[in-house]
Amino acid sequence: MPTYVVTAPEGRLSASQKQKLAARITDIHCTTTGAPAYFAQVIFTEVTEGNYFLGGKPLKQDNIFVHGEIRAGRDAMTKEKLILDIMAATAAIAETEDSHVQVYIVDVPARQIAEWGQILPNPGEEQAWDARIPDHVRRRMTALLRLE
Repeated sequence: MPTYVVTAPEGRLSASQKQKLAARITDIHCTTTGAPAYFAQVIFTEVTEGNYFLGGKPLKQDNIFVHGEIRAGRDAMTKEKLILDIMAATAAIAETEDSHVQVYIVDVPARQIAEWGQILPNPGEEQAWDARIPDHVRRRMTALLRLE
């Protein structure tokens, strides 16, 4: 957790743009919230023509939708910063206007999420949670962060 799903028409984002956007969304989330990078997930969904509708009509113009689910407990200013920074980064990397990017952030109670074999901590309780991680799981977490 957090999980950000970026939805765009098929072929709209190149592999390079996806890589840059995944790194940037992760950086924005971690810098803004203080959450460890090993929590962040970015998933891309490409929608084939005729399967993406806006206003009840097939999408005919540029549009990228970012749906983020984050642990509940962040204040409104933090969430607004996440939304605006992710919108600006998505637009810049996708070479489009901010008005062509939609960003939604949804709160999920931390105690309703399990990752790395444990129920997640509330924001601010990561250090105590991290201390309970078994060594073999910690090695996997840190190995994922080193992958290039």
